[in-house]
Amino acid sequence: MGIEKTKRFVYLALFSAMAIVLSMIESIYIGPIFFMVRIGLANIVALVTVKILGVKEMIIVNTMRVVISTLMRGMIFSSTFWISLGGVVLSSIVLIILEKMKSSLMFTSVLMSIAHSVGQVIVVCFFYMQAGVAAILPYLLLGSIPMGFLTGMTAQLVLARIKPLKA
Repeated sequence: MGIEKTKRFVYLALFSAMAIVLSMIESIYIGPIFFMVRIGLANIVALVTVKILGVKEMIIVNTMRVVISTLMRGMIFSSTFWISLGGVVLSSIVLIILEKMKSSLMFTSVLMSIAHSVGQVIVVCFFYMQAGVAAILPYLLLGSIPMGFLTGMTAQLVLARIKPLKA
């Protein structure tokens, strides 16, 4: 394994660990800020990962975050796992599309936050067979915009302090 591959692998492991820890801290200690809306601390790591390492590595980090954090909380394959996975999948798809379009980090972060909420509501509607749950979507979207902005701002600050890897 070359030095560049080793460096990328170490970054991937560090980003995965940070995403898992931030997810655990947010779910256990911080809780919802406004009507079931969370800050999205682990999404900062996803934004940084896609800029530093790329899309494939961001998918790995997000997948590991969902699987390992729900496993550590004893909720693997519970409704919490599927709801979290639904949000991560949709927000990752949005991130990939906007990354290909060379969109700004702030715009990407806000749309990711919105997509995460939409993905979670879709899974809840499917999981509980209650379309009425979609009525909370406007409130979630109202909270997603400032949280996405906060996440994007933080990711920009982090990226300004990390040396980029050469591909």
